[in-house]
Amino acid sequence: MNETGFSMIKAGESWRTCEFFESLPSAVLNDFESIASFSSCPPSTQLFVESQKASNIYIAYDCQVKLFTRSSDSRRFILRIAKPGELLGLSSVFTGDPYQMTAETLYACTVASVRRSDFLDFLNRFPEAYKGVARELSLGQQRACDRLRMIGLAHGTSAKIGRLLLEWCATGRKTDHGARIHLALTHGEIAECIGASRETVTRVLSDFRRRRIVDVHGAILTVMDRGALESCSDV
Repeated sequence: MNETGFSMIKAGESWRTCEFFESLPSAVLNDFESIASFSSCPPSTQLFVESQKASNIYIAYDCQVKLFTRSSDSRRFILRIAKPGELLGLSSVFTGDPYQMTAETLYACTVASVRRSDFLDFLNRFPEAYKGVARELSLGQQRACDRLRMIGLAHGTSAKIGRLLLEWCATGRKTDHGARIHLALTHGEIAECIGASRETVTRVLSDFRRRRIVDVHGAILTVMDRGALESCSDV
């Protein structure tokens, strides 16, 4: 184990398929690999913590990452679930401000990390990488606006949960029975995504199941009637 608590591993090739790197030449990718540390992380590893000095960017290229913030009284609000391949901590690394949120792995995964100074030097050497950075920052703003729209404009908890499930459908697996989602969050954590109580989330999901809008087996949720879910979500 190194000083971060992560188990160091050799770099593989999977990270090169991340969206940020797709358009970069091999020479640029090789340079990035030379400054990155690749680590094996167990589930629930905190990559960085809110208010901590921004020292690294992170890429969890085979795992989703839970991003959340806390209020002054320690209530937690889950901002979103980051997809594999996203650059995490990017805006704070650019500004030099502390991290604005906490990033925690959902499953065991491999993570690439790059020190802030090395990453900024990398961009100076390879300006063509700025296009990917601009895209990541723009997507971050778009995701924040989408979440505010969900929380602020949806009429009631059913609509908020419906919109959240529709958001997750985008990365779900299409089947003959509907979009299949691996539900990595508990009902309490889903409640933390929308500012509701765990009991309310359980009640709404039970109602969706009764109406055959969704089906749930363990951690697998299938959206069986997308049209009905969109109607519940004010979409």
